[in-house]
This record gives sequence, structure tokens and C-alpha cells, in this order.
Amino acid sequence: MQVDLLTLYSLAIGTLFASAGMTLWEHRAHPERSRELKILAGGYATLGVGVALAIWRHALPGAWGGAISNLVIVTGYLQIAHGLAVMSGRQYRTASAVILALLALAWTIAGARGQDAMWLYYSAIPISLACAMATRELLRNDGLEWAQARRIAVIVTGVHAVLYAFRACVLPWLAACYGQALLPLFSKITMYEGVLYSVVLPMTLLRLVRDETHSRLVQESRTDYLTRLGNRRWFFEEGTRVLSRAGTRERVALLAFDLDRFKAINDRYGHQAGDAVLKTFADVARAEMGPDAVLARIGGEEFAALLAGRDSERAGMIGERIAQRFAQTAAHADDGRSVRATVSIGLALSNAQQGMRSDTQAGMQAHNAPAALASLLSAADAALYGAKALGGNRLEVAQRAERSQNA
Repeated sequence: MQVDLLTLYSLAIGTLFASAGMTLWEHRAHPERSRELKILAGGYATLGVGVALAIWRHALPGAWGGAISNLVIVTGYLQIAHGLAVMSGRQYRTASAVILALLALAWTIAGARGQDAMWLYYSAIPISLACAMATRELLRNDGLEWAQARRIAVIVTGVHAVLYAFRACVLPWLAACYGQALLPLFSKITMYEGVLYSVVLPMTLLRLVRDETHSRLVQESRTDYLTRLGNRRWFFEEGTRVLSRAGTRERVALLAFDLDRFKAINDRYGHQAGDAVLKTFADVARAEMGPDAVLARIGGEEFAALLAGRDSERAGMIGERIAQRFAQTAAHADDGRSVRATVSIGLALSNAQQGMRSDTQAGMQAHNAPAALASLLSAADAALYGAKALGGNRLEVAQRAERSQNA
């Protein structure tokens, strides 16, 4: 079936305006990306206007029609690149202004005599550059996950950039060698690809934003709102994975924390001061343990941490540093008074002493990781109660606590 260029132009215009409408509508559901979605919607709409102007470019005298429609189209592509840049805290306003100024200058120099060469070949250079900028932003944005939608968006913008670079750099040579008959064919190929671009890119970018929102909501459901540490659910999910990976190959230390006499702090200074104490402890523990620790708030004033590859001595040193630094760090009440608190710590260790040495037994340990984590936390809690019984502000090791109780 033969499809003429006018039909392809009309199809591209319709899909671009539809994409602009859907993207603009979607911004309400994603307030964190509202600005970016509005910019992208504006880019699609501007592209649609530019393509519509391209149909009627011959109605204007000289090179005015081609120049205006080309400038509007390039503006749309630059808006898309700018919208993707804003997603990662960057912008392309200056670069966009320079590109448009150079393009306008090129059309002025070309004039009526050079308008055909400008439209057929050299006007593709800024389009290729704008698409390359969009591809670059998709590749360098560290805040976006490498999911399927991002990969497709990179491919779509990258292919678009290469196609227009080919049109600007290779097509003139091919036309000189094999004749002008190639130009209508390549124009159709360009429009077919343009229609795909106008459909696939907006849909994948919307999917990208939706996936990002979903990931953020999932992360929020696993995060303690006050301390920004993981919550109890997250601790058991991540802890299970840590124990499964560790198997019998490495030890995993679990530290259980409980702030001493926390209710008295709330009663004396108020709950806002108590919240400040909790956040202070979270900051101290996070700084001492580093990013590899599975650290969570699992109850009111109760925290827990898993440290893979740590023996009892090293895990104990970390716990002691946390207790010492927290005791020396003051939170502040609303009235400006300093609020000092201490923490009791229980330490339990998962290791080969628990009887899992063979590969089969290691597999069983991975399968029973949730129960193993619960058992490890119970042992650390027992040591924690021992630390509390001895006056608090100290660390007790589970095995040592058990020996004390047996004695």
C-alpha cells in the first residue's frame, strides 16, 4: 500500500498533538515531575506545529516558509532535550538559544537560492544535535533506573539522531552519485521513522515517569518517615537477602539497639524532643556503619542493623563507637535545652557454629533465611536485655549473655 507524504505528515501531526495532550494530562498524577512533563508536552506540541507549517512552507515567499517551519521543529526537539535535562537538574536554555541563532543565520545566508539544500540536507544538523542531547541526558541521568522504558527511549532518540546525521552528511553524496530520485524515498523513510518517534518516545517517557513514581512509593512504604532509615518490613526483606547471600561463607552480625529511658525523655522534654533524639541516633548510626549496613528502625525507640562479613570483634567495635558517640551528642528541645541520651546494644552473630557446613546445608540455610533472621534478632534482643539489666549504655554479646544467665 502506497502512502503519500501528505498522509504521513498528517499522521505525524496527529500523533504529536495526541502525545502532547496525554503528557500534559499526566502531569497531575506526578507532581514531582510536573514541570518536566509540561516541558515535554510543549515540545511535542511545538513539533506538531512545525510539521504543520512544513506542509504549507511553499505558501510563503523565498526561504521564509522553510526557515520558519525548520526553526519551529528544531525548537520542539530542543524542548524535549531540555525537559529530559531538567529531570536531572540541568537545563539547555543557553545551548538551545545558540543553536537556534546559528540555524537562523544559516537560513539567512542560504537565502532563496540555497533553500532547497538547507531544507533537504543541512536543516537536519540541529535536529540530529538536539536528539543527541536528549540521548545524552537519558544516558547520564543517575536518578532513573535502567528499566525497559529507559532503554527504548535511548534507542529511539539515538536512532533519530543518527538518521538525521545521515541525512545531513551522507545523503548529499548519495544524491550526487545516484541522482535526485533517492530524495522522495528517503523523505518517506524519514517520515515513517518520525511517526514512530512521535508515538514511541512519548509513551516510553510516560512509562519512565510512572515507573519512577512507583519505585518512589515502594521505597516510601519501606522507609521510616521520621529517621529516613528502613522500617521493620524493609529490614526483614533486606535481612533475608543478606543471610541468603552469606550462606556459610561469611558471618553476619546483627546489632539490636534500644534507647535507654526514652519514655522519660518524652515525658520530660516532649515528643518533639524525643523525635529529635531518634533522628540524632539514626544520623550517628548511619555515619558509623556506612552505606553497606542494613540499618532500620524496627520499633518506637528500637533499631537493628545487619553487618555482613563482620566478626564479633569488629561488629562490637562499631557498636561501641555508636554508643560512645551517641552519648556525647546532644539533641535539642524546642526551648533550646540540650537532651542527652544513651543506647543499649545487643550483638548476635550468625556463623558456622550453627552447624551448616555442606553445600546442601547452605542451601537449606538460604531457604530458611527468614526464620534464621528472626532467630538472630531474638538472640540479639536477649543480649540487649542483658545490657539493660547491667545499667544500659553498653554493648553485650549474645553468647556472653547466655553464659552469664547459665552461671
